Amino acid sequence: MDVDAYSTRHRQAWARLNYLAGRRKPTGAEADELVDLYRRTSQQLARLQTHSPEPELVAGLSAVLARARGRIVGSSPDTWTEIRRFFTHRFPAAVYGTFGWWLAVAVVFLTVVVGFATWVSADPSARGSLGLPEDTGALTAPGGAFETYYTEHPNDAFAALVWTNNAWVCALALFLGVLILPVLYLLFMNALNIGVTAGLMADAGRLDSLFGFLLPHGMLELTAIFIAGGAGLRLGWTLVDPGRASRTEAMARQGRLTATIALGLVPTLLVAGLLEGFVTPSALPAPIRIACGLLAETLFLVYIFTAGRRAYSESETSAARSTECG
Repeated sequence: MDVDAYSTRHRQAWARLNYLAGRRKPTGAEADELVDLYRRTSQQLARLQTHSPEPELVAGLSAVLARARGRIVGSSPDTWTEIRRFFTHRFPAAVYGTFGWWLAVAVVFLTVVVGFATWVSADPSARGSLGLPEDTGALTAPGGAFETYYTEHPNDAFAALVWTNNAWVCALALFLGVLILPVLYLLFMNALNIGVTAGLMADAGRLDSLFGFLLPHGMLELTAIFIAGGAGLRLGWTLVDPGRASRTEAMARQGRLTATIALGLVPTLLVAGLLEGFVTPSALPAPIRIACGLLAETLFLVYIFTAGRRAYSESETSAARSTECG
């Protein structure tokens, strides 16, 4: 079964069902049409699940059917149920589905960081090549600019500031991905900044301070940036190679997936911002601060790789169930 051709053939009917499901006062003919379209679309969804389940397409069509069912039975879908489903199914499934992309981004990003850090700390000519001053003590000394950056603002204001900044960076990575090169530049500049700072701190013998201030929030924050960068680049690659689908349909499908990831990363970055605002600059010993960051990172990854994998498995289970019923 050619899923792309099948969805193209029935797309107008699905759009019509979605329109009727949103009508406040449908006419009698429209109500009959709504019921008929609901019945046919349910059968089509079952066929899609049976032959070639695609989580994004199935989730979108399921949402349309839920709205239509609510209209038919006289009640709207429960908002909290929809929110819960987003965070237990749609968001982790979207992130899990782009794992290969954001893993590649993470590997290249960290390689660039280590490369620049090694160069800056080991080669005296690196500072001149990068336009850095010879004396960087104001940055690397105890109580210098690197450390005071985390303590010069009130905790709540600083947390809000970094949350906004990180959300902006991730949004750029996600939605400029269609152009590919701006995302690569954005990721490279972030890796360069971290690598140069790490190299200067290593040269000053202050890696303990670097890790103590960077890791508590940085693990989760960088993971969110990797995910955003990977999803953005996948969106851009879809424009280059849409596969069997038309370029418009492939971009629309990938765009919905990208929007899902963007929305789900908002609370993720909020947690990272709270860590950076309250844990990173706290008086807690560095190992405890790092442990807090590691706990947040571990919980997030466990969430993605359990809920995300389960969301994909649910599609296969639904397909098997619909086969048995058919």
